[in-house]
Amino acid sequence: MATADVIVVGGGISGLAFAWKAGQAGKKVRVLERDARIGGCLHSHRRPDGYWFEMGAHSVYNSYGAFLDIAVGAGVAGKIIQRGPARGRFGLLRDGDYRWLTPPKVLLQLNWLEAALSFPAGIFRKKDGETVYSYYSKLVGRRNYDRVISPFFAAVPSQKADGFPLEGPGSLFKKRPRREEFVKSFGFDGGLQLVCDAAARSQGVEVETGAAATRVSRAGGEYAVTTADGRTLTAPVVAVAAPPDQASALLRDDFHELSTAVSRVGTVQVESVGVVLPRERCWMPECAFLVPVDDLFFSAVTRDPFPDPRFRAFAFHFKAAVPRADRLRRVSEVLRIPEAELGELVERRTLLPSPALGHGEIVAEIDRCLAGGKLALTGNYFAGLAIEDCVLRSNDEWRRVNSS
Repeated sequence: MATADVIVVGGGISGLAFAWKAGQAGKKVRVLERDARIGGCLHSHRRPDGYWFEMGAHSVYNSYGAFLDIAVGAGVAGKIIQRGPARGRFGLLRDGDYRWLTPPKVLLQLNWLEAALSFPAGIFRKKDGETVYSYYSKLVGRRNYDRVISPFFAAVPSQKADGFPLEGPGSLFKKRPRREEFVKSFGFDGGLQLVCDAAARSQGVEVETGAAATRVSRAGGEYAVTTADGRTLTAPVVAVAAPPDQASALLRDDFHELSTAVSRVGTVQVESVGVVLPRERCWMPECAFLVPVDDLFFSAVTRDPFPDPRFRAFAFHFKAAVPRADRLRRVSEVLRIPEAELGELVERRTLLPSPALGHGEIVAEIDRCLAGGKLALTGNYFAGLAIEDCVLRSNDEWRRVNSS
């Protein structure tokens, strides 16, 4: 007998979005999450005193319609809070010099002679087949791109985005219709993870944390999920919503061709360090984030757009392979606080997709392998890394398996 109508491997936003759709369709859904915490890249660290800050994704927009559908349907839309004035200020750190900018002032950092010489030739170029670097470096000039544009693009996905495809699957920026009944950019009182928590409590959904899946296989006309503690759970529909390396390993035995396609997805590891400081100990003006040039970290994202009278919080996202001692030293230097006085640190390691040209072909191959079956694959390595990309992929996969 099947354990559930649907089994979802992975309790991040992608897995819970899939579970949400299945639950709303009247299905009995079992979600297996290997960690003690659900949410994945939506990681809202909450202190016992009620203060929270984001260690992963940090803001959403009213163009995230599918994500908002979950928030509304799960009953947490009333927790939406608008981002405050600090959202419009950010820092640029180069060679020890801090500059506090608003978006229009970024343009003042460009060498205008170089930009003027490059722009006329670059503006009419086709975007198809271009990378972020190949397109924008020709639009504003290579030195302008390296000095100003590249660091800001890297701050968004917490990795160098120069090789990302400019358009199509894996691209950074997409135009979406806005839902004008909501403010343009916002968060939730309690953090973005609140939406994942609500989805996990929704109709028909049961979540088990600390439950690591080790294999997904065929079981007659159904699918079986084997867990690390020796259980075998079966269902007519299984959705794998794990990072590419884990998904590939889960599928290797019975779905070798699919596993091979998933293994081709490029990835990068990001180490993050979160710090909470009393407001009076912070020298830095309120801002949304700090972007460094040629540094050990990609960005330091703050909670300042959601101000608190007591504390300020900073989440530093470091490049791969930076030793912990060097990470803490750099946090101390930037915040101008001795390491011994940084207090409680929140640290996490995240494996993120790193798409390159040809990523669309990988996604197409994955979808070809999935066609005709009731095995689903979802995550942040299909259309893009944005929260909305994850939810839309889950919605599409649910429609496919539910109609086949």
